[in-house]
Amino acid sequence: MTWTAPRIERTTADGDQLNVPSTADERAMLEGWLRWHRETLLTKCAGLDPAQLAHTAAEPSNLTLLGLVRHMAEIERWWFRRSFAGEPIDDVFTGLDDGDEGIDGVDAAYAERDFAAYRAEVEACEAAVAGRGLDETFMSTTRGRSVSLRWVYLVMIQEYARHNGHADLLRERTDGATGDYPALG
Repeated sequence: MTWTAPRIERTTADGDQLNVPSTADERAMLEGWLRWHRETLLTKCAGLDPAQLAHTAAEPSNLTLLGLVRHMAEIERWWFRRSFAGEPIDDVFTGLDDGDEGIDGVDAAYAERDFAAYRAEVEACEAAVAGRGLDETFMSTTRGRSVSLRWVYLVMIQEYARHNGHADLLRERTDGATGDYPALG
């Protein structure tokens, strides 16, 4: 049986459709919105086989749903683990020299592995910042200034929001599915 991207069961908080608490402290809201965007990306991929995930559906762009999953694993690692936590680790997908943080070099044969790497990276990132204060800072080598964990959460939310828009279009061009919960037959 051919592997397909798994269906995502979104978690909810207080019965909120978006799984983001509407009355909570700042940390809970930031974590909730980031979780929602992570789940949105995976929802856009749910039910597709490796070839569909690796399909460039909006030529001439080389962007694919699998490339977005790989890219977000790299961005998660860069901001949370390498930059904020200072972990001396390589890229998620070692040997990347494409300059696009995982978007290029997509191979349908490795879709299942790439999804597992993404999920493992999200878990590792959550662990890296657990119990750390939003006001804690680090010197950003890309920004040349001190930035806070709060800033990293906001950057990650905007990064996912932007790429989830791309994922919407790629999914629709791949199989016609639209909306937050694509029909999975």
